[in-house]
Amino acid sequence: MSTQKLSTQALHAGHDTTKTAGTRAVPIYQTSSYVFNDTEHAANLFSLKELGFIYTRLNNPTNDILQQRLAAIEGGIGAVVFASGTSAISTGLLTLLKAGDHIVASSSLYGGTFTLLNVTLPRLGITTTFVDASNPENFKKAVKDNTKAFFVESLGNPKLDVLDLEAIAEHSKAAGVPFIVDNTVASPALLNPIKHGANLVIHSLTKYIGGQGNSLGGAIIDAGTFDWTNGKFPEFTEPSEGYHGLIYSEALGAAAFTFKLILEGLRDFGGALSPFNAFQIIQGLETLPVRIKQHSANALELAKWLEGRDEVEWVNYPGLESNKYNALAKKYLPKGQSGLVTFGVKGGFEAAKKVTDATEIFSLLANIGDTKSLIIHPASTTHQQLTLEQQAGAGVTQDLIRLSVGLEDIEDLKQDLAAAFKKI
Repeated sequence: MSTQKLSTQALHAGHDTTKTAGTRAVPIYQTSSYVFNDTEHAANLFSLKELGFIYTRLNNPTNDILQQRLAAIEGGIGAVVFASGTSAISTGLLTLLKAGDHIVASSSLYGGTFTLLNVTLPRLGITTTFVDASNPENFKKAVKDNTKAFFVESLGNPKLDVLDLEAIAEHSKAAGVPFIVDNTVASPALLNPIKHGANLVIHSLTKYIGGQGNSLGGAIIDAGTFDWTNGKFPEFTEPSEGYHGLIYSEALGAAAFTFKLILEGLRDFGGALSPFNAFQIIQGLETLPVRIKQHSANALELAKWLEGRDEVEWVNYPGLESNKYNALAKKYLPKGQSGLVTFGVKGGFEAAKKVTDATEIFSLLANIGDTKSLIIHPASTTHQQLTLEQQAGAGVTQDLIRLSVGLEDIEDLKQDLAAAFKKI
């Protein structure tokens, strides 16, 4: 039922209890493979004459429920899940692109994504031009004849820059390339990029959707809105050598990319999500709408508190009236601005490390989106492999501390940071 609201879809979408022996909870189908009725049934599955399950590397009933649920809450026509968020990004790009192709991407990306685009993909002949995404015109200026995708994060990590998705989407349409948006930090409970022109949406399910810090996972949601027959993507309009001459655009229509992700991406690169992890992530997804409201409320209150601390040089949170992205946040994130807060302490690099080392409730680790509060110093950890110029483009300064604000009592979080500030 497309009229159902997000909170209802997060609990029910994709799960037909009459097909799972009446189980109210989603079952874990912990199997590698599936018995065919006969050789004709097997042949029909392999030729796509029938849809069904062949091997868990391609699909699995538990994973399928998660995929349907993610597509429902993001407003897409289909979704594919992967072993991690990074697997989703790399498999998605390698399924879409080939040697000689070019990407235009925001410079304010998670460090691992930046390195994939800046170091690893060029070894395969796929290059990227990084632009300051605060000016959508920069995407237009960076387009080349071989540009095949725009890639951004809806809410940058750790820069926390809110992008004008609609303006960037207009440039992607003009260039005839898909607009790919990593929506991990905002989550579908706060923002649906497809409504603002995105063609493909990516999530690290490990973060806010899973929410418990216990299971890796990633996903790509296909809006079904991109025209793969526009002449720039012949692998969608010409017979596939890897799939008995299948022409994706003719056989699968709007869902061509979704099936290409499965039939080529998962088949060839193998980044399949474990059914057990899918089950764990489903448990998190069911409470996402409730959790993200509290993450956002705690983060905003803590950001306001940090603004009044003498030890703090600056505070960055889109929900603050003083923040330069506040106007865009009101447009794109009116229900909340998620749980990440960054700030700089007086004393720079060494002082930031001391504060990061001194907290007791905030755990020092490389993750975000957990129900527990987390802290890290990106310049010495997640972004240390970048040059100072690249760090600046990503919004990382030497004094920056990133908080992933959890669901603890806000007064306890304030006291924890206040005690840590005494170390400087």
